[in-house]
Amino acid sequence: MENKGSGEDTIAAIATPIGQAGIGIVRISGDKAKDVARRVFRPNTPTQDFESHRLYLGHFIDPATGESIDEVLLTYMKSPRSYTREDVIEINSHSGHFLLAKILQVLLGEGIRLARPGEFTFRAFMNGRIDLTQAEGVVDLINSRSERGLQLAAEQIKGALRKTIEELRQRALDMLAHLEAAIDFPEEDFATLHKEPTISQMEEDLVSPIERIIASHDQRKLWLEGVRLVIVGRVNVGKSSLLNRLLNEERAIVTPYPGTTRDVIESTIHIHGLPFRIADTAGIRKARGEIEKIGVHLAQEEMAKADLSLLVIDQSRPLNQEDIRIIRQANRDKCILVINKIDLSPRLDETKLTPLAECRPIVRISALTGAGISQLKEKIKEATLAGTVDGGTSPFVPNLRHKQVLLEASNAFKRAVASIREDLPYEVTAMELHSGLDALGEVTGETTSEEILDRIFSQFCLGK
Repeated sequence: MENKGSGEDTIAAIATPIGQAGIGIVRISGDKAKDVARRVFRPNTPTQDFESHRLYLGHFIDPATGESIDEVLLTYMKSPRSYTREDVIEINSHSGHFLLAKILQVLLGEGIRLARPGEFTFRAFMNGRIDLTQAEGVVDLINSRSERGLQLAAEQIKGALRKTIEELRQRALDMLAHLEAAIDFPEEDFATLHKEPTISQMEEDLVSPIERIIASHDQRKLWLEGVRLVIVGRVNVGKSSLLNRLLNEERAIVTPYPGTTRDVIESTIHIHGLPFRIADTAGIRKARGEIEKIGVHLAQEEMAKADLSLLVIDQSRPLNQEDIRIIRQANRDKCILVINKIDLSPRLDETKLTPLAECRPIVRISALTGAGISQLKEKIKEATLAGTVDGGTSPFVPNLRHKQVLLEASNAFKRAVASIREDLPYEVTAMELHSGLDALGEVTGETTSEEILDRIFSQFCLGK
């Protein structure tokens, strides 16, 4: 994305989703925003000039015809007190695809350019209103799948991650200043570098905090992206009934005939506040026909990439080779065994199941009556949270880009520690500290390449 800071093109885009709604918003940003607004807006109460941060009621006009297109509310936000730190106009009209498209078309005819995806937020970044972590927090806020995810994204927008990175950079700069003093003034007492205290300081003040941030990356999938939960098992064990019971709706077709589900059926669900992308799959057995063969293959693929699998066993039927094969295929650490149909007479010999289960949790349910479902949800929560850092209490969760750059910083600081321990020249240690500082700068965008910026802002929708 080209650098489009203040003084460049004035841009516009529809800032609300296309569809039927009460209100739609078109946003304009740039030096020409106010002049264009004067040409396309006729206030009900005549005014000499727009005051900043005030709503005006009037009509949106097509200057080419003088036609009134809609009654709207117009807001003017004077630079630098706006989202982009440029002059911003927001037009609140009635919603609807053709109406908003018409308003945008008129604006583009007045010498305004259509904004690129994320360009408003890109300008906020380039104009110094936010750093790169805050811009990425905007994407997370929009895409978050849980209340906790919203909280984490909001903290990032407020600058929680940026503040932490700035503190780390300041510590590294202080260490680098002391080190360079030792290089430049080796005979002076104030520049003396004590080996063990310096090593301890680098490890405690730089390496350990960075590694704690990296470790919290695992929470990202949990709170911001959602956990992939897959229901698997042989045919007619009640997988679709279990999906419907968890969702409290008839999402999947249920019949007494084996093999009803042929494709992967996906839905979103929250269990104890945790977001899950839950998938019901075809029954796994020796396929009878090409379509069923594809369904079985998809089920096996879903199980392989799942964060957690619910492996359903039918209590009303004896354990067979298909059950055993599926249990052995499932990842032991990412699987809960669900014994279904406890409302029917048991024919399952659990003495044969117990050795196969190994350490997997076992829950007994009836998808038909709902018995045991609350216990199953509790086990799903326990299995999902097992191993997550501090149960999800970190004030921010780094994304994959942050994690990769922080790994570079951590490795650089570790090399700096090793160079001191091995009595290498101080210049080597200083070089590694500089590398670590550059990596930390990439997190906040101070030293980030245009290619990375393009990749980040391409994730945004138009109008943001």
